[in-house]
Amino acid sequence: MDKLTEAPVILVTGGSRGIGAATARLAAKQGYDVAISFVSDEAAAFAVAADVEAAGRRALPMRADSADPEQVAQLFAAIDREFGRIDVLVNNAAMLARQSRLEDLGFERMQRIFAVNSIGPILCAQQAARRMSYRHNGRGGAVINVSSASARLGSPNEYVDYAASKGAVETFTTGFAKEVAREGIRVNCVRPGHIYTDMHASGGEPGRVDRVKESIPMGRGGQAEEVARAILWLAGAGASFITGTFLDVTGGK
Repeated sequence: MDKLTEAPVILVTGGSRGIGAATARLAAKQGYDVAISFVSDEAAAFAVAADVEAAGRRALPMRADSADPEQVAQLFAAIDREFGRIDVLVNNAAMLARQSRLEDLGFERMQRIFAVNSIGPILCAQQAARRMSYRHNGRGGAVINVSSASARLGSPNEYVDYAASKGAVETFTTGFAKEVAREGIRVNCVRPGHIYTDMHASGGEPGRVDRVKESIPMGRGGQAEEVARAILWLAGAGASFITGTFLDVTGGK
């Protein structure tokens, strides 16, 4: 097939599970060819890729740690080879460690959380800008950073390091959006609230959403596809005059 495929191409980092997987599947249904990166669960990533192909779109699952600049460069080089374009970057890859008070947080944990959650999106956005920006003869594009309501709420007694890393993503969103606003790139951010995903098990409490759902004004946790719909709306033409914006998908919390 011609490398310069006519379908728009979306990259979803951390696309093997949760919000990333839901976004990849929905993007395929909306007509995107889909690249997904993953770190550990190859079987899950290939299952998402199979769903993308079942929807009639092309898929590129690739192992890449978004905190590693070399692996990020290799990921984008693979997208260049496979698709010859990139239109949307969804910076979704993130990690969470076990619930803990601040005084018990280990230094290595802090470093890894900031490397993945804060530096990773910046590395990926850097590669995307080199391809999308009018300055580099690109055709424009959209970047959607996935933050968390914890950036507003702080996650006391649970994961202030995770919340702080997401706060960094939000400040980055604001600055990068302004930097490339006249270069054809829109940069926005989605803030999921309490969503039913596997991530809570990483924090040591798989049932966390059910525990806190009464504190959510809508009285329930969210589904990954509800976040995916917000991400893809920001990616698309319906959001053509929107950049530097934060969209809460939190059920009102």
